[in-house]
Amino acid sequence: MEALALRCAPAVSTTDMTDDVALAAAGDVSAFERVYQAHLPRVHSLVRRMTGGRDTDEVTQDVFVRVWQKLGTFRGDSAFTTWLHRLAVNVVIERFRAETLRRQRIREGDDIFDTIAAPLRSRDLSMDFETALAKLPDGAREIFVLHDVEGHKHHEIASLLDISVGTSKAQLHRARMMLRRHLGRKDSAYEH
Repeated sequence: MEALALRCAPAVSTTDMTDDVALAAAGDVSAFERVYQAHLPRVHSLVRRMTGGRDTDEVTQDVFVRVWQKLGTFRGDSAFTTWLHRLAVNVVIERFRAETLRRQRIREGDDIFDTIAAPLRSRDLSMDFETALAKLPDGAREIFVLHDVEGHKHHEIASLLDISVGTSKAQLHRARMMLRRHLGRKDSAYEH
């Protein structure tokens, strides 16, 4: 599958984007292309983080197919970006649920901490973070991204994922502990 082009979209005014959304909802393919180009980088980033980099391009395409299908239901009660974000999260969640091999959301005991090997440390924290994020178990990564990256509250996450608030909190704690372990550095690692 051809990788998605992540070109930076030219700055588009809110009015132009609102017009493009309305035109795209009416079936204007050119307007939809402008909406797609304007929102592709943020949606792709969200999908990549939620999926740990697995099938990111394919899932991002699924999001925009769903946008095209559902655009007529956008009523403008909230910002289009809010509606798009929620739709993207829902597509990723549906994707996880549809997998034939259900991932295990919670593992008993502290043996979960043994599943991430300590990597060689680089001086590029962002690369280390992305690597650590990708190594988290699916449920922990999903909740970490929704809570700490995207800013959702535990009750929202519980509703989105059909889990309890306590499960959301426990998975977030587990994800943070695993990330700390993976990213943990000795003070001397950065001394020059």
